[in-house]
Amino acid sequence: QVQLAESGGGLVQAGASLRLACVVSGRTLSEYVMAWFRQTPGKEREFVATIGWLNQSPYYADSVKGRATMSRDSAKNTVYLQMNSLKPEDTAVYYCAGRTGAAARTGAGDYSTWGQGTQVTVSS
Repeated sequence: QVQLAESGGGLVQAGASLRLACVVSGRTLSEYVMAWFRQTPGKEREFVATIGWLNQSPYYADSVKGRATMSRDSAKNTVYLQMNSLKPEDTAVYYCAGRTGAAARTGAGDYSTWGQGTQVTVSS
């Protein structure tokens, strides 16, 4: 059974940085596409970033482009989301998600496995 576990969230001031981590257990990252999404109360889950397993460059939502860096460490079976210059509008629960295959996707419905989420709160 594949499980994803996020960590690294917290309460920070605007302009600060955070690095979120997502540990994958139950399988390797080979042929497994990973993504980050975020969600605020009353809103749909929003795509943040995705990365394939064939050394493709990560793809980012416009809202975080230039401030976010997604990476994967196959030795640790972990993916990361480095967020810099955080803004209050980045406040959300951040989820990592995984899907088998090679093609990265930006729709939440394309991902079959989800973590429990980690809260990121950015104060102004």
